[in-house]
Amino acid sequence: MRAVTMSAFGGPEVMSVSTVADPPPPGPGEVTIDVVATAVNRADLLQRQGFYAPPPGASEILGLECSGRVAALGSGVGGLEVGGEVCALLSGGGYATRVNVPAGQVLPVPAGVGLVEAAGLPEVAATVYSTVFGVAGLRDGEVICVHGGASGIGTFAIQAVRALRPASVVATTAGSPAKLARVRELGAHIAVSYRDEDFVEVVHAATDGHGADVILDNMGAAYLSRNVALLATGGRLVVIGLQGGVKGELNLSVLLGKRAAVHAASLRGRPDAEKAAIVAGVRAELWPAVDSGRIRPVIDRVLPLTEVAQAHRHITDLGHVGKVILTMPTS
Repeated sequence: MRAVTMSAFGGPEVMSVSTVADPPPPGPGEVTIDVVATAVNRADLLQRQGFYAPPPGASEILGLECSGRVAALGSGVGGLEVGGEVCALLSGGGYATRVNVPAGQVLPVPAGVGLVEAAGLPEVAATVYSTVFGVAGLRDGEVICVHGGASGIGTFAIQAVRALRPASVVATTAGSPAKLARVRELGAHIAVSYRDEDFVEVVHAATDGHGADVILDNMGAAYLSRNVALLATGGRLVVIGLQGGVKGELNLSVLLGKRAAVHAASLRGRPDAEKAAIVAGVRAELWPAVDSGRIRPVIDRVLPLTEVAQAHRHITDLGHVGKVILTMPTS
């Protein structure tokens, strides 16, 4: 098969497309997918640099999601058929023309979504479902602040909250006028420029001092103290990224006074059974909203796999809104 390989850890230039061995036949409970497209996630950039090793037993090839057609089924797999169009949450291996994945991590391509576009759905859907509606337990009518609203996760989270919690207020941060306009189009009620506005002040002012009941944060240390300041009484901060550093100061007195909580959540390293439960929840609760068009994948651009280095540079430069998709070579 064709796959992205790396000559060493480093910048985008270490990646190239090579011929490598096909994965083995699917084992019990596994599905082999002929990959049509994959999506670039920030975790891929970290793995490329040597900062994010795949879980034990996972493919070392980059790529945490894909779309494609079922090529083979392992024993005990039901509900899928060879040739069926699917998308899947992966622990690795998406930057290749073929991949094996546990059947519990496979989803049907939603109605009205193209097979290529579908590659950008599994990771964001599973992340948002497991954090906003799982760990944080967002209730209808609460205020949520989504940092990085123009990212793949951000664009999906805004739409998902509007679809599943229609009485909630969605605040978000973004870094340019164009991105602020786009997140408003997607349904954000409050859009804050993190470059020249204080999101704590803006969200407090817009909510009559209430603050945010839930915060979905991709920055980590850089935003920790301000996130805690923004939390409402009983608020829940969920950290899913560390773009702003790994060590921050936490004022426990403020947290105690608000009876608030700080959670940290990741998806890739979870056991297969936990991932299957999350994917089942996505299918039951989020997929109907995607089928009906209330949630749509937001695709920044589609590039061939041979332009993987350019795709990584585009993500690094923060020039994207939504997902960057890579399509597989056909021969």
